Amino acid sequence: MLRYLPVRRVYARQVLDSRGNPTVEAEVTIGEGIMGIHGYTARAMVPSGASTGRFEAVELRDGEKDKYLGLSVEKAVNNVNTKLAEAILGENALDQMNIDRLLIEADGTENKSSAGANAVLSVSMAVARAAAKALRIPLYQYIGGCHTKQMPVPMMNILNGGKHADNTVDLQEFMIMPCGAEDFSRGLQMCVEIYQHLKIILKEKNLSTAVGDEGGFAPDLADSRDVLALLVHASECAGYHPGKDVMIAIDAAASELYDKEKGVYYFPGESQMKGREILRDSGEMIQYYESLLDEFPVISIEDGLEEDDWEGWKLMTERLGNRIQLVGDDLFVTNQKRLACGIKLGAANAVLIKVNQIGTVTEALDAVKLAQKNGYHTVVSHRSGETEDTFIADLAVASGAGQIKTGAPCRSDRNAKYNQLLRIAENLGELAVYEDPFISECNTAEPHL
Repeated sequence: MLRYLPVRRVYARQVLDSRGNPTVEAEVTIGEGIMGIHGYTARAMVPSGASTGRFEAVELRDGEKDKYLGLSVEKAVNNVNTKLAEAILGENALDQMNIDRLLIEADGTENKSSAGANAVLSVSMAVARAAAKALRIPLYQYIGGCHTKQMPVPMMNILNGGKHADNTVDLQEFMIMPCGAEDFSRGLQMCVEIYQHLKIILKEKNLSTAVGDEGGFAPDLADSRDVLALLVHASECAGYHPGKDVMIAIDAAASELYDKEKGVYYFPGESQMKGREILRDSGEMIQYYESLLDEFPVISIEDGLEEDDWEGWKLMTERLGNRIQLVGDDLFVTNQKRLACGIKLGAANAVLIKVNQIGTVTEALDAVKLAQKNGYHTVVSHRSGETEDTFIADLAVASGAGQIKTGAPCRSDRNAKYNQLLRIAENLGELAVYEDPFISECNTAEPHL
């Protein structure tokens, strides 16, 4: 007999994220009998991005300038408490796909602009967490099944630029990956030690140790080579071998640098530091990345070109895809349709998974599945405006993504995810698997769409 746990109550409120901006928190109660006695209640909070792709699902904001400078989410909260609640009350919380289907139908738009992706996602995540709680199993196991055991390799952002910081560094994120660690705990330790050594080095050079939105340091530096040299130096000072123990990853966030009228990428920080205008076209961007790969142990570049340049992405993948991971974030926005286009075209070889880009747990998992069966790597990611919610830590393990981006070991909203992953690894014990995601060769089989 199939178990049936009805959704009994759905309620949302406005709370604050890590940047002090409002976001949506949903609270869902499920279960039989008397609510509060036989029921199970869980909450979920939705993150928010600063560097956002224009094809993302719509984050609904009120736009009233006298309330949180137009960023309040009272409309999204009201949508949870009315039409989204009405759509799933009485439905079986153990059927996540059906719950998400009903939420999507209640919104009724392609990009969730009616109810708001932030409203829809808050309910989707809260239902999943409540169901796991009712079954008395960990969230990662509820979502991923009884064979879930893959721990993700951290892709830790330790130096910020672009829209994540007020400095002269143009590329948005510079990250370290402890690919040579024997387990997640050791990998996390390696990253933290490198981060702390980087802080010491910056102080010695009289550079700022203030941090950006995701906790990475945000000094003024001339260009990306200066940044990468610092990361290599910090790794060595921490006692690790760059290119063996630890690798470097970059999020260029190239859409933010792209000048659509001129058809080139403008580097304002580098231009300021060098006293001349630095412009690069698509081909020059690829050459620029190639030169960085030749000098430094870079293993992954995210959003190396802007979100509409499909031909450029194809060329970049042909040129660099056999050397490094090329991650589509703004390019794919966790959307199966855009990902399928990329697979057919041969653009990128990895996808970033952000649940708030698409709006439901089911759609995010479907994107992971499509990517993995076509040989694309998957990276579960936070947003620059985060909360203490640890959902993505469980999602990274549940989906077998193999990689996670969740910021520097500096702020509680980021460390909450790392701490949850430590708990999961401890719970899995000897069953936990931690491995370098770049050892196995990419699947070159025909696409399975």
